[in-house]
Amino acid sequence: MTELLCQQDSYLKEFDAEIVGVDAESRTVILDRTAFYPGGGGQPCDVGLLTVNGTEYPVIKVKKQGADALHFIGGDALLPEVGATAHGIIDWERRYQLMRTHTAMHILCGVVFRDYGALVTGGNMDPLKGRMDFEFETMRGELVAEIEAAINIEAQKSYDVKVAVLPREEAFQIPDLIRTKINLLPEGIDEIRTIEIVGLDLQADGGTHVKNTSEVGKLRVTNYKSKGKINKRIYVEVE
Repeated sequence: MTELLCQQDSYLKEFDAEIVGVDAESRTVILDRTAFYPGGGGQPCDVGLLTVNGTEYPVIKVKKQGADALHFIGGDALLPEVGATAHGIIDWERRYQLMRTHTAMHILCGVVFRDYGALVTGGNMDPLKGRMDFEFETMRGELVAEIEAAINIEAQKSYDVKVAVLPREEAFQIPDLIRTKINLLPEGIDEIRTIEIVGLDLQADGGTHVKNTSEVGKLRVTNYKSKGKINKRIYVEVE
């Protein structure tokens, strides 16, 4: 089992961990703890570097597999042994851009739900840009301009962003906790991690975020498209 330090402190850039599993065929390493985000909820995984006994191993991908986080190692160097201590460094510039982007997507989601009652039907992001699909029957340029103005106003209000972990039963007593059209949370999860933009948005979420919306920056809606009768896509960039 890999402890996800990134879900406790998204600003953690370096860490030490024990190697508890190695697979030469897939060139993967499992650590007992990691600050690398393994991807999920539309947020890409982290990349970076592991150093073991003076040898540097590029981490080119991280993926959750059951309770473990697989760290895919690039290059052709001989993989380290189980039991060795690894020092991890994430690509912080990329991660921080993703944190700003992820919080921006929650601002967008919060505004659209508050002002129009539209649920999320999908989403994805890359550093400093993302898109979200909403349950809108119609979308026009004037509506998109309204949304862009509103999300920038909310981002500039410097809302704190808080993380909490709640028992499943308690979490599901929160109105509108699940903003997606379909509840994507597996039945077997006993605890639910939530992200709250205090005063705007509260959702179940496993990703990494900034501590305050003032860190997000200016938001720009770059495009919008119809993806079906009641499915409209909004593209946002973070400046």
